[in-house]
Amino acid sequence: MKEFELKYGCNPNQKPAKIYMRNGADLPIEILSGRPGYINFLDAFNAWQLVKELKEATGLPAVTSFKHVSPTSAAVGIPLPEKLKKACFVDDIAGLDESPIACAYARARGTDRMCSFGDWVAFSDKVDVVSAQMLKREVSDGVIAPDYDPEALEILKTKRKGTYNIVKIDPLYVPEEVEEKQVFGVTFRQGRNNFAINRALLSNIVTANKDLPESAVRDLIISLITLKYTQSNSVCYAVDGQAIGVGAGQQSRIHCTRLAGSKADTWFLRQHEKVLNLPFLPSLGRPDRDNVIDGYINHNEEDVTADGNWQKYFTEQPAPFTAEEQRAYLSTVDGVALGSDAFFPFSDNIERAKKSGVKYVAEPGGSIRDDLVIACADRYGMTMAFTGMRLFHH
Repeated sequence: MKEFELKYGCNPNQKPAKIYMRNGADLPIEILSGRPGYINFLDAFNAWQLVKELKEATGLPAVTSFKHVSPTSAAVGIPLPEKLKKACFVDDIAGLDESPIACAYARARGTDRMCSFGDWVAFSDKVDVVSAQMLKREVSDGVIAPDYDPEALEILKTKRKGTYNIVKIDPLYVPEEVEEKQVFGVTFRQGRNNFAINRALLSNIVTANKDLPESAVRDLIISLITLKYTQSNSVCYAVDGQAIGVGAGQQSRIHCTRLAGSKADTWFLRQHEKVLNLPFLPSLGRPDRDNVIDGYINHNEEDVTADGNWQKYFTEQPAPFTAEEQRAYLSTVDGVALGSDAFFPFSDNIERAKKSGVKYVAEPGGSIRDDLVIACADRYGMTMAFTGMRLFHH
């Protein structure tokens, strides 16, 4: 296939639209079902690069959930503890523990379920039946992978009454070294960002604490590779083999850190007993449960536990999840990794990171206030590496 005509571009008024190879070669994809759109392909190709690099860097199967050209999460194939299975709505999935790629999907899709609503998913490895069973029941726009088990493909082809977008990509495809795009009729040309993120990038530890266990190395690599494909400015919290909070596209670094930190906090709090045991009405769908859980934790516009409200969601009125209870629970969190796509200009980022249990930090360094940032990390006993490499993505 030399080119593929799209229904429209970013918006319905942007026509004509298509994808094609500038050098006249065949596209490195095969569309197995559906008709993906312009934004679908932006998500698909960015997401594929992320999981391909994550698999190469860690040796583990990887999955990412993308929405509007930034990842909501990325994860590697590590078994889930029981509480996390329940928080991710996958505690009913048979065979999950025996499928690393399915575990990676469960983690990536379950991290930020509100932001993953209507996502695009990328798998580093062949999609198996367990993964397809989970993916089928989620609200999703499409999937890209190097291959699909025949039975898994048939399961996915029944999604959305047969119109679900399924794309197969050539895992051996290597893009040209130079890339171009147009903005306002002006062509931009640059070398591709082929910078490799690996263990060696974390060797320059600038804090008094030099302790960096392999689990933290893995999580920092996950954080940094996730940032490489996140719209800048961006900050990413990661723990236990998955990105748990992504702050994307903020003009201020501290706003990235706060946004990502609040998402990380919500991920931790979803595993609190009060949340896991909410008495939902059996008729309440999964997306509605996600919205209610978010409101219950974050005290949003609607008090879901108030009289007149709780009856819409629960079989009995749950006790509110107080700020004091949440602070007490989050105070026990530790060992979280944090990456930033550019240097921290002020120590307030470290202060905010500490509130979400951050112990390990990777950032480029190079700020005129590096000494203040390092001193703040030292005050909390953190381990911080300066990578020397910015990871902007636009």
